[in-house]
Amino acid sequence: MTTAFSVDIWSDVVCPFCYLGEESFRRALEQFDHRDEVEVTFHAFELDRSARDVYPGTLNEMLAKKYNMSVEQAAENHARLAQQAAALDLPVDFDACVYGNTLNAHRLMTLATAAGRGVEFADTLHRLYFAQGVRPGDEEALLALAAQRGLDVPEGFFQSDAGIAEVRADEAQAEEIGITGVPAFVLDQRFLVVGARSTEEFLEALNRTWARRESHPRD
Repeated sequence: MTTAFSVDIWSDVVCPFCYLGEESFRRALEQFDHRDEVEVTFHAFELDRSARDVYPGTLNEMLAKKYNMSVEQAAENHARLAQQAAALDLPVDFDACVYGNTLNAHRLMTLATAAGRGVEFADTLHRLYFAQGVRPGDEEALLALAAQRGLDVPEGFFQSDAGIAEVRADEAQAEEIGITGVPAFVLDQRFLVVGARSTEEFLEALNRTWARRESHPRD
C-alpha cells in the first residue's frame, strides 16, 4: 500500500460535540499502532450559514430558541457538556461564548490546512471560542492568532472572497457523502463515523479500518 491512511474530519468551530469528539479522536490516534501513517485533514461545515456575525443574546438563549427549549434546559445541557469536557481536560466557559457566524474562522482554516497546520488551528479555534470568549468571525482576533502562530495571511484577506470557494467545496463534498451533522470522520475513504464518540470507540474504528485496508488494499 502506497497511499497514506487518510482521516477527513468535517467540523464547525462552535460545535461542542466537535470539540469533544476531536479530542477523543486525538487520544485514540495516539494509541493507534499505525499513527505515523495517518494523514488528518479538516474540512469546513457551517452549522448555520445564515447566523449573524454576533448573536444578540447568550449562548443559552440561542440554544433555547434554536431547539425550542427553555433557557434553563439549555443551561443544563451545557453543564453536562462541561462535565464531559472536564473529563477530557478541555477548558470551557459556556457563559463567555459569543456565538456568531463561523465563515471567517473556516476561511482562516483553509490557509492553515494549505500550510499543513490544520490540526493545530482546528484545536486552537475551538479553544478560543469555548474557553476564551472569542467570536468565531472576529477578523482582528483571527489575524492576531495567525500572527502569533506564524501563519501568513495575505493583506486584505477577509475583505476579499479568499477562502470562500474552498469552504463551499468542503461543504459540497460533505453533501455528496451524505454528512448532515458534525463531527464527521471519514476513515481511509472507507468508513464514516459520526458524533462525539469515546476514545475507545475511535480506536476500535481505526483498528477495524486498518484491518480492512490490509485485507482489501486499493493499490
